[in-house]
Amino acid sequence: MRDSDALDNNPHISRAALEAIHSQVYGWALSRCDFDHATAEDLMQQAYVELLSGNARFDNKSTLSTFVFSVVQNLARSRFRRVSSRLRLVKKYHREAIVQSVETTEPPVDDGVWRAVRALPARQRDIIELVFCRELTIEQASAVMGVTKGTGRVHYDRAKKALRERLQHWAEEE
Repeated sequence: MRDSDALDNNPHISRAALEAIHSQVYGWALSRCDFDHATAEDLMQQAYVELLSGNARFDNKSTLSTFVFSVVQNLARSRFRRVSSRLRLVKKYHREAIVQSVETTEPPVDDGVWRAVRALPARQRDIIELVFCRELTIEQASAVMGVTKGTGRVHYDRAKKALRERLQHWAEEE
């Protein structure tokens, strides 16, 4: 990495490396916010601010993609935790209020496989997406999800079995 390419507050990250993984990280951000492009763009912007300011420091203990995926995951969790807290307060004190905090759109692909993936429990769905769509290893995906490698492998195995059963069942129905 050229010195001029490194981020000032995060010297182990190069601009070129961030550009190389941008589309994968954006896809992950989209999936974290139910494919709402505006919210995903906000998450990406927050993630880049964290990286550029040095608030999220990369220390080479994992791959860059695993680290950036984790930053996006954590930002999404905190964002939606705040939104759900506000919704609880609104519902508690203003029962008649109708609040729509995040508009959602359907993901771009709606075939049988993705319908089956969306029907999985959250952690199984996340690990399948990280491994197959974002091309992370099970170990890297586990780190992004904040679970141990063994737990990640269990979720991965259960997700594959559930998908196999669901797809076979749908094939028999047709």
